[in-house]
Amino acid sequence: MKNLLSRITINSTICLGKPTIRAKRYPVENMLELLASRMTIDGLLADYEDLEKEDFLACIDYAAKLYQNNRIYKAAS
Repeated sequence: MKNLLSRITINSTICLGKPTIRAKRYPVENMLELLASRMTIDGLLADYEDLEKEDFLACIDYAAKLYQNNRIYKAAS
């Protein structure tokens, strides 16, 4: 299986340098928000016909790698 993270690209001229899917104008953070809102990958594939299942899996993998490197904790209330 091809390395999923190779699908995530960062280019300063696309989406203000935010990580995107395959240099397209689909920021990883937006796709993660959609997945977090309970949209399914199949539903997203229907809405974004130029993306592939592996693109969404790459977004999840990217987020997991960020978490591993930058621990995220709940803010004190």
